[in-house]
Amino acid sequence: MVVYDDDCGFCTWCAEWIVRRGAFDAVGFANLTPQQQSRLPADFTDCAHLLTDTDVYSCGEAVEEALIRAYPGLQRPFWVLDHVPGYVGLRERLYDWVGDHRPWFGRIWSAEPPVESGHQR
Repeated sequence: MVVYDDDCGFCTWCAEWIVRRGAFDAVGFANLTPQQQSRLPADFTDCAHLLTDTDVYSCGEAVEEALIRAYPGLQRPFWVLDHVPGYVGLRERLYDWVGDHRPWFGRIWSAEPPVESGHQR
């Protein structure tokens, strides 16, 4: 399940994009159940998350894992990158940079919130 900021048009567009490409449900921060929220970090509104049956991925790692699940051919390249010194930090800085520029990206890619589980595949 993709967990995203449903007050953000760019975030909503991203959630819709990945839901269309993978076997994901999506839920915005405003519609999390108490059980879902209990699995997330305390500062969960700081970034997107991917919840699986057993794991929680957050921020850049969530994006990476969602891309791998939607496009299995990316598993090997991301595995290699994950073993390059400094990659994980770079991935998270890039995620933060995009997050800091959401209003600009939202002028290009935006969708009306919310996207909920009705868009599941």
